[in-house]
Amino acid sequence: MVLNFFANPNRFSRISAKVVPWFGGGTIILLIIGIYFSLFSSPPDYQQGNAVRIMYVHVPAAWTALACYVFIAIMSAISLIYKHPLADIACRSAAPLGVGFTIIVLATGSLWGKPTWGTWWVWDARLTSVLILLFLYLGHISLTHAFDSQDRGAKAAAVLALIGFINIPIIKFSVDWWNTLHQPASIARLDGPSIDTSMLVPLLLMALAFIFYFITMLLIRMRTELAVRKTHALKYKMGH
Repeated sequence: MVLNFFANPNRFSRISAKVVPWFGGGTIILLIIGIYFSLFSSPPDYQQGNAVRIMYVHVPAAWTALACYVFIAIMSAISLIYKHPLADIACRSAAPLGVGFTIIVLATGSLWGKPTWGTWWVWDARLTSVLILLFLYLGHISLTHAFDSQDRGAKAAAVLALIGFINIPIIKFSVDWWNTLHQPASIARLDGPSIDTSMLVPLLLMALAFIFYFITMLLIRMRTELAVRKTHALKYKMGH
């Protein structure tokens, strides 16, 4: 029912135009509150000191990068199975955002690793699998634009997204499956979070801010892509 409801691009554009300001405003509010708690309310770590504050950007960016890829994989399956008119546009719009989030993860991870591990980069299982995630995003974007036919490019990118999905559980469980420098999960644990509330609150606030930002930019990019395609269609009709 939800898929059928949003099968009409005009309906999607109307609804998203009303939703974007709310998510955009929510992003700003959450960022302001999250940054305040991250910089001023949260205490320094007893081992890492103030370097631990990089976590408030690094971890939310990682969560959002993974969520973005899961979203692309789901939309790719919907595109291949149901030929939904908005699924390809959603994938096309989300992939560059995923690249941005993944670059933030790798950059902040290096900044965090230097004082913690004494080096900017190690071929750690978690770091390497996140680097592969970046290549998957870039590959998706390249395939989307690699063919003269937009449909062929979308199908090739969708297949890559589904194959690359195997990397998501590898990223998630790499710290448990292999001997790795990266610290294990401290929030998504069966016995509850091992992180103190004073650090958990700003972390979750920043995570919400990143998710709200992703949704805001995704909707804006999708609406822009729809407008571009509509313009091209009108020009084609006028030319014939």
